[in-house]
Amino acid sequence: MSSLSRELVFLILQFLDEEKFKETVHKLEQESGFFFNMKHFEDQVQAGEWDELERYLCGFTKVEDNRYSMKIFFEIRKQKYLEALDRQDRAKAVEILVKDLKVFSSFNEELFKEITQLLTLDNFRQNEQLSKYGDTKSARNIMLVELKKLIEANPLFRDKLTFPPFKSSRLRTLINQSLNWQHQLCKNPRPNPDIKTLFTDHSCSPTTNGARPPPPNPTNNPLVGPIPKAGAFPPIGAHGPFQPVVSPSSGAIAGWMSSGNPSLPHAAAVAAAPPGLVQPSSAAAFLKHPRTPSGMPGMDYQSADSEHLMKRIRTGQSDEVSFSGIAHAPNVYSQDDLPKTVLRALNQGTNVMSMDFHPQQQTILLVGTNVGDISLWEVGSRERLVHKPFKVWDISSASMPLQTALLNDAVISVNRCVWAPDGLMLGVAFSKHIVQIYHYSPNGEVRQHLEIDAHVGGVNDIAFAHPNKQLCIVTCGDDKTIKVWDTVAGRRHYTFEGHEAPVYSVCPHYKENIQFIFSTAIDGKIKAWLYDCLGSRVDYDAPGLWCTTMAYSADGTRLFSCGTSKDGESHLVEWNESEGAIKRTYSGFRKRSLGVVQFDTTRNRFLAAGDEFQIKFWDMDNTLMLTAVDADGGLPASPRLRFNKEGSLLAVTTSDNGIKILGNSDGSRLIRMLESRAIDKSRGPSEPVNSKPLIVNALGPVGNAAIAPALERPDRVPPAVSIGSLGTMDSSRLVDVKPRISEETDKIKGWRIPDIIDPSHLKALRLPDAITSGKVVRLLYTNSGLAVLALASNAVHKLWKWQRSERNPSGKASAYVAPQLWQPPSGTHMTNDISDTKPAEESAACIALSKNDSYVMSASGGKVSLFNMMTFKVMTTFMSPPPAATFLAFHPQDNNIIAIGMEDSTIQIYNVRVDEVKTKLKGHQNRITGLAFSQTLNSLVSSGADAQLCVWSIDGWDKKKSRFIQAPAGRQSPLAGETKVQFHNDQTHLLVVHESQIAIYDSKLECLRSWAPKDSLSAPISSGIYSCDGSLIYAGFCDGAVGVFDSDNLRLRCRIAASSYIPSFSVSNSAFAVVIAAHPSEPNQIALGMSDGTVHVVEPCDVDLKWGTTPSQDNGSLPSSSSNPSLSGQQTELPSR
Repeated sequence: MSSLSRELVFLILQFLDEEKFKETVHKLEQESGFFFNMKHFEDQVQAGEWDELERYLCGFTKVEDNRYSMKIFFEIRKQKYLEALDRQDRAKAVEILVKDLKVFSSFNEELFKEITQLLTLDNFRQNEQLSKYGDTKSARNIMLVELKKLIEANPLFRDKLTFPPFKSSRLRTLINQSLNWQHQLCKNPRPNPDIKTLFTDHSCSPTTNGARPPPPNPTNNPLVGPIPKAGAFPPIGAHGPFQPVVSPSSGAIAGWMSSGNPSLPHAAAVAAAPPGLVQPSSAAAFLKHPRTPSGMPGMDYQSADSEHLMKRIRTGQSDEVSFSGIAHAPNVYSQDDLPKTVLRALNQGTNVMSMDFHPQQQTILLVGTNVGDISLWEVGSRERLVHKPFKVWDISSASMPLQTALLNDAVISVNRCVWAPDGLMLGVAFSKHIVQIYHYSPNGEVRQHLEIDAHVGGVNDIAFAHPNKQLCIVTCGDDKTIKVWDTVAGRRHYTFEGHEAPVYSVCPHYKENIQFIFSTAIDGKIKAWLYDCLGSRVDYDAPGLWCTTMAYSADGTRLFSCGTSKDGESHLVEWNESEGAIKRTYSGFRKRSLGVVQFDTTRNRFLAAGDEFQIKFWDMDNTLMLTAVDADGGLPASPRLRFNKEGSLLAVTTSDNGIKILGNSDGSRLIRMLESRAIDKSRGPSEPVNSKPLIVNALGPVGNAAIAPALERPDRVPPAVSIGSLGTMDSSRLVDVKPRISEETDKIKGWRIPDIIDPSHLKALRLPDAITSGKVVRLLYTNSGLAVLALASNAVHKLWKWQRSERNPSGKASAYVAPQLWQPPSGTHMTNDISDTKPAEESAACIALSKNDSYVMSASGGKVSLFNMMTFKVMTTFMSPPPAATFLAFHPQDNNIIAIGMEDSTIQIYNVRVDEVKTKLKGHQNRITGLAFSQTLNSLVSSGADAQLCVWSIDGWDKKKSRFIQAPAGRQSPLAGETKVQFHNDQTHLLVVHESQIAIYDSKLECLRSWAPKDSLSAPISSGIYSCDGSLIYAGFCDGAVGVFDSDNLRLRCRIAASSYIPSFSVSNSAFAVVIAAHPSEPNQIALGMSDGTVHVVEPCDVDLKWGTTPSQDNGSLPSSSSNPSLSGQQTELPSR
């Protein structure tokens, strides 16, 4: 539907609403899908009109569209189901379960089973998760809040939640303007005409004396109704929804994606509405920024001469006007900005098929040839850094079609080679079936990463894209498909089918948060795809109807294509994305090109194409060719070419199997600078002289030409995030955590006894347990803080729950009220699978809890078990040993993804839903003992029994950095033994716990400070953890003591002796805290899992107090402070560097 048709719908909606056609209004909202009426939605939810509610929703989204939509429909149907249960209408509940909720079982079968189990309960509120369910009205209101959040977050509702702002009775106003215009065009206009119909144009019958009276007063027309008075009617565009032009700068594919008739030729698409009035419609609703048109000024209908007016309307705008309204300021340029001077000549030796400059190292050129080999050139020194002849890396795993193709014809060519946006990976597409992906390190090393049998026939193009924040590879081929692969293991994520001819090129891009791919085929068809497997959103014809490539300007706002027809006619054009129409056609090609013309863009200013044995340049804003150079001769008829990202160098192929490097003044200075340093052979390609920052500094002041290209090609993928450059986590994540008390409050209310020895100095509670067997090896609080879960060395779990009472109104864990050792009515124990060859007591144990406390994942040397926390039943098991799992961590963004540390020192990234190991990380030398995710850093940090720390990128799971922890003074290096890690709430500082130390590391794995056992805390450290607010660190020691430290400086606040929390403690009692757990919302409460199998909850004896600080002089001094040097102003050790 065109943009004006869309606006007409809004006008009709306003008219219907003003005329009180309420049902019709909502029906049109639903059928058009342009405006989602949140007030109507709220009314339907609160009234429980579930069927009508779903019908209305289906005008905007379907269940399977995305995860937001799925959650919306699930919440509605779940509420409908619960209300049927609440009415004791079992038959209706079963019908809803089978008809409405069954569809979700394929996505979460266990949840569906749990919902089904509610039928067996007399009151579904007996289910712990539904115990707070109130009456129907309050439940609907609570659900409505959640639904509104989901709708606002759902991209399908973007810009559909706000009705466009325009004046009331706008449709009446426009009709009135039209009637007055028609009246002005009458040959014999009469005063106060009698207009009885809108179905035909108005025309006055002649007056008796032929006089031309003044135009009628529009406010007096009884048919149209009253409208605001004005001396003259405003020009088109002055009223709300008819903003003259809308810029598609933030998402111009929208018009293409929503075209009502995509098969129309370009000319028809342009002519569908008057130029200057086009407002692109928006499936993704991107368009936001109105601008004033340049080609169609406002018209005063009252005074314009009729004949002249009609002539202006027929004439319209010139071809140079942007129909989409993008106002590009004229470029101020000099021809010296163009790289026209030959600086280097390189001898490749074989015909060059594809080239690409490194995105950061501006003089590193990747080259692919017609015999399948690739090379890396340092163009400044003329040195070939890497040469890789073609070979299939693993012929035994190659598909039979590929083996047959190679057997029949061993010749294979590179069709395209390209760098990943961060320059750490490169991809090569070959003329037979496969793509190969290499890792590249800045020192020039290239190593094999992935070989993918991607397409049947040739792979014609390859590009990198970033859908769902994951770096992926996009390929297209002779088999008429486009495919998307992950860069970790080469798994296929998407296959796009719809082309009827081999796909020639792909152009991934993104606008705001919308990712999409343009593709072209050799039949001239252009299609566009979203990452949803729902078919192409565009079907247009490229000029020439043959081989075409597409590219965006560096800033991603302008789209160009260049192609050649079978007859040799070449076309370089700029597209109006919002209409799917050609906006500008560049001239200067010979009538019959001798090959397929290649092109490139640079600096948001220039276009270059190889044609007629020359390189031809255009200014993007001018259709006439700017200039042409022959590069001192020797170019083929249609040379291939490529700019570097700064636009200072241009690589072009030669007819003698070589490459010429052309440059402008900046490029020439860069080359000379490299040449002057060529004598230093030890310098690799990663020297600063070859990096962008030093280029700018070394060349002195530079104009826009040298700085703007730093944004070159953001359309491919956002830049890689470096660990060191990220900020801290949003404080809004720290919910339900008591705020830190000021230092002054600490001084007043702080404990006066820094060495806590007597039970009267704190509140400690041993959790009730009739049978204790084996030590507690894992311990944690539930995320709600209502329970404590322990895993013992005998593979049995124990769960203690606190109940709400007068003494404990919150129901949260407390040392003041004893909890209940909880078991389901079935009496089932949560017991892990154990190894057949190794006793559970000798096996490493691990545990992880889901965010909603519904499921726990656990292992004790055998398979990993997934338990339902409500029923204690095993839902599934996986990962049979060997090797055994030693640590578990849920992915912060996807509960279905788990990082599993293994006994064999690897880390497996496992998808529970599909029961598949996505990738295996290798870098440690001993078993994994700790894993911690940082969403802010987009990283996973691992620690092992080798005392090594490793940082892994969540996006590609590649290892970013590793470091062995430093041995404290007097301790032999290297260290060994269990090492645990935990991120601070800021998600950037890392707590590292080893028997020899506790230490704080930054995001670059630099040790900021450390503390080693000494004085009264001289025993080895057994465990350590941050408090929930990150202000404290609790450390357990093998003599039973617990140290409480300030997290910012590792100053010891107090020592909690075992005698203070263990009843009838004696020296012979050797029990100690194997593991410490911190309460999720009470910073001063901890739970201790002991070596004798007991669990203790410990907190200060007054809820208003905090763990001790060293008293100020105002508070007086204590003998125990002076007698214990380790507690008075103790300084921490800084690591040696």
